Amino acid sequence: SPREERGEGELADCREVHVTPLLIAALGILMVATAFLSGIFGMAGGLILIGVLLTILPLPSAMVLHAVTQMASNGWRALLWRAHIRWRPVAIYMFGALLALGAWSITRYVPDKPIALLLLGITPFMARMTPKNIKPNPDSIAQGSFYGFICMGLMLMTGVSGPLMDTFFLGGNFNRKEVVATKAACQVASHFVKLVYFGGIIDQAASLDPVLAVVAVAASMLGTTLARRLLEAMSDAQFRTWANRLITAIACYYIAYGSWLLLSSYLKA
Repeated sequence: SPREERGEGELADCREVHVTPLLIAALGILMVATAFLSGIFGMAGGLILIGVLLTILPLPSAMVLHAVTQMASNGWRALLWRAHIRWRPVAIYMFGALLALGAWSITRYVPDKPIALLLLGITPFMARMTPKNIKPNPDSIAQGSFYGFICMGLMLMTGVSGPLMDTFFLGGNFNRKEVVATKAACQVASHFVKLVYFGGIIDQAASLDPVLAVVAVAASMLGTTLARRLLEAMSDAQFRTWANRLITAIACYYIAYGSWLLLSSYLKA
């Protein structure tokens, strides 16, 4: 959790990291791979990337770089599939996201890392367990605003919105291209909000190496472009099957990791 107890060691980490050509090359390859994965399913790549960035960069810089990378990846994906964007759900979702930004800017609530991870893991299963008559509907004003608020809150607490957003958009009557395109449009705005929040409200001193930023944008665009043919070759049924499997795997990881941290904390106490 990127925002876990900022006063403690790992989240108050102000270590200096020397950005070498080797590091830039390694991150560039990783960004191409994660953008490729997200380009197919519209998910998962950002989750993998933030985990790596948080291990090698100071927290604010990692969050800023992740935001820039994801804005480039999702922005290029939204541009490639712009004809398939459903703009009404985007507007509804962003209304809820802006409400979340206002609330978190005032409270700056920071949950413990295990709790944040458990929330990320449990929420997709909660969405699946809702009665069929109120299943996720991206065209609903009430649901779209609610999911936008919750997903943006999760992003401001943990750096990612988790598989909840994916479950929400898969619940609508969208084909695979509409799911990927509409979610990408929402993510561009969401990561911009995260950039403003972490780079302006939380830590105005957060820095980003300009060369690394250029590589991040180029790698994200390349990975997204390479994924386009594979997405076109998939059927809607294949897309939904594999997307749901991916969501389940990621959610289970969150639950397992959060539970392990909770248990470790209890045993240390």
